[in-house]
Amino acid sequence: MKIFSLLVFSVLYFATNGIVLASEISIETARGKVSISKVPEKVIVMDVSAIDTMNALGIKPVGVPKNLNVDYLEDVQNNTRSIGTLFEPDYEAIYSLQPDLIIVGGRSAGRYDDLKKIAPTIDMTIWGEDIIEQAKQRLVAYGKLFAKQQQAKQLEEQFEQKIAEAKNVVKGKGNALIILTNGPKISAYGIKGRFGWLHKALEVEQAVTNIADASHGEAISFEFIRNANPDWLFVIDRLSAIGQKGAAAKRTLDNELIRSTKAWQSNKVIYLNAANIYIAGGGIQSISNIMDEIISAYAAKD
Repeated sequence: MKIFSLLVFSVLYFATNGIVLASEISIETARGKVSISKVPEKVIVMDVSAIDTMNALGIKPVGVPKNLNVDYLEDVQNNTRSIGTLFEPDYEAIYSLQPDLIIVGGRSAGRYDDLKKIAPTIDMTIWGEDIIEQAKQRLVAYGKLFAKQQQAKQLEEQFEQKIAEAKNVVKGKGNALIILTNGPKISAYGIKGRFGWLHKALEVEQAVTNIADASHGEAISFEFIRNANPDWLFVIDRLSAIGQKGAAAKRTLDNELIRSTKAWQSNKVIYLNAANIYIAGGGIQSISNIMDEIISAYAAKD
């Protein structure tokens, strides 16, 4: 009876004090639900959006790829072991760190099968139209996985407030066209494209509704933009995002056809931080920073 009473007391104590007895942690990933046996201590992260959100939660990985190209993650880059690139992991370096968990996503997802031979590996890719919802799902998953549920909840509330603020600022301010420049080449993205989540999240009307649904957008000309004549032009400079030299977006777009558009003439061309949206897209900090850029640009025209 005494032993039984002691066991009951122990269970009640742990339960009321929020201490979880040994059990698996179940989270949603891009490849379905997975279970992790314990809170991982040594984690290698091969996805920039995952590094972004984990950084917001105060989680420090033991290894990340080199050349993250995102300024607000410089501290992580400079103080964490380099384990190759997003596309080419350094398997020896990864093995030497003896990680408890490896996180891949996006550009590194193709290395999933190779990396899981070294340590438990999960795929946290964020892709598609529902970027905002996926970003929140990943935030909740990391909170649960690393025992930071309270911090994750607070971040989610702040994140939702930021989205609501941006939506309110852009409401009724006209349509928009999202384009990506790659030196002299230009692509457009509709609501179902890679950056179309901006239309969906902010409820901004599309200047063109029949843009092809392609991963790399629909190749377009300057005449296309002139004929679309958007109220706002959202611009992403790919070369700037990946740190390569070439014609900058501002130079590419500075021509007679673009200068004749409503967006250009009313100074409503927003050059989004390219690394934030192109490299770290889907990260909680990345999206929040993009919302701040849009809020500032629209507020300046009130």
